[in-house]
Amino acid sequence: MTSAIRPETLTEETARRPGRWLALSVLVLAVLLVAVDATVLGLATPYISEDLAPTGSQLLWIGDVYSFVLAGLLVSMGSLGDRVGRKRILLYGAAAFGLISVLNAYAHTPEVMIAARALLGVAGATLMPATLALIRNLFHDPRERSLAIGIWGATASAGTAVGPILGGLLLEHFWWGSVFLINLPVMAVLVVVGTKLLPESRTPEPGPWDLTSVGLSLAGMIGVVYAVKETASHGLGASPFAAGLLGATALYLFVRRQLALPKPLLDMRLFRSRGFSGAVLADLLTVLGLSGLVFFLSQYLQLVQGRRPFEAGLAELPAAIGAVVAGLIAGRTARRFSVRSVVAGGLAAIGLSLAALTVIGQSTGYPLLGTALLVVGAGAGFSFTVTADVILSSVPKEQAGAASAVSETAYELGAALGIAVLGSIVTGVYRDFPAPQGTPPTAHESLGGAVEAATRMPTATAEPMLAAAREAFVDGLTLAAGAGATVLLAASAAAWFMLKNQRLDNA
Repeated sequence: MTSAIRPETLTEETARRPGRWLALSVLVLAVLLVAVDATVLGLATPYISEDLAPTGSQLLWIGDVYSFVLAGLLVSMGSLGDRVGRKRILLYGAAAFGLISVLNAYAHTPEVMIAARALLGVAGATLMPATLALIRNLFHDPRERSLAIGIWGATASAGTAVGPILGGLLLEHFWWGSVFLINLPVMAVLVVVGTKLLPESRTPEPGPWDLTSVGLSLAGMIGVVYAVKETASHGLGASPFAAGLLGATALYLFVRRQLALPKPLLDMRLFRSRGFSGAVLADLLTVLGLSGLVFFLSQYLQLVQGRRPFEAGLAELPAAIGAVVAGLIAGRTARRFSVRSVVAGGLAAIGLSLAALTVIGQSTGYPLLGTALLVVGAGAGFSFTVTADVILSSVPKEQAGAASAVSETAYELGAALGIAVLGSIVTGVYRDFPAPQGTPPTAHESLGGAVEAATRMPTATAEPMLAAAREAFVDGLTLAAGAGATVLLAASAAAWFMLKNQRLDNA
């Protein structure tokens, strides 16, 4: 796919490479690919639930297994890109991502869908670290790099807007699998254009790719996240306890091994920087507090308020608008004020917006929802853009892939934990809703299952059953919003202290 790889040589010419902005346009295509895929899944969930009839647990696995695998492999794939070439791993990963999307589209059972999402996580683990690492190696001027990161983040936010709208149109005219096929044209353009425009870069003398470290990282992340998910869903038992213990042991051994290796996959000394550690922690807590709500929001808009898929996609647009605008001005704002004020302020704004959503009901008007989503998007745009800049600025360019992978690992781990913990709050409250006699068990598994079951029940029974199911779903959603608000306000306080005296370079 690429020619022989040569270590990048930094000169004034490469620092001001004329084609760097064109190369950035290719990188944001990869971000768009991932963002669109993540959003269309939430929109398609009611249809997947109706067609494949997953249990409540299977539905959560469909939602979060992608993040589990992604979180387990990001550090390994980021380090692999540093070794074999970031362009190479990006293009191969993009091709695999598009092809595996076809398997997602034609999954015919919950088990196949879960397996397809897991494989997509393997391919996705190659994309995000490579894009950020290439930005770090393309843009050596700090102000240009801040703008490039802002465009990168704004594209991800735009993808979250394009995904629901495009997905909504497809769902109204085609079957649910069509929303995954939209990855194919984006992947094709990325691979063809990226082959010509992207420069190759890698770490000089990187050392071997340690497979033992790869296995420990994967086993550790999956074990810990699985334990949290199962404990949140069913309480502490022998299986999740054993998984958590094995996962924690694997992560401990991973850290020990990295400290002992002369050329580790991940230099653990990066975490000695308070700015680096603070930015990573802020990302993890932010996504944890948001992801459970985001996963169920499309179901609320469609199955509770009765919006069509396209209309539900438009309803989520303010969040993307806020994130795009904030992301583009985040670097300049952080230089004018301070890193900690922008990050902590953005997180506090998200927390207060989530707190406002604790009062929503089945008939809540759109002004409250739209305003809250706009503020959530703006807060996330400020926070994520500045923390990404801090993380990349804290490391030498040779470690850009591994550092980017840590950033993305925090993001995906937060997403997995958020869906597991906050999603389990929604599911736990929902399952106990009082149902009339004759209600099938599938109605208690998910709200989509209740809507489907209602079509086969007498009207006199179906209407009260649906009313009770929707009320229970909203009750669970408001509890999750309250929990998310608490997490975000705590993250804001942590960012204020940990990012003290942190500055973005001006050189």
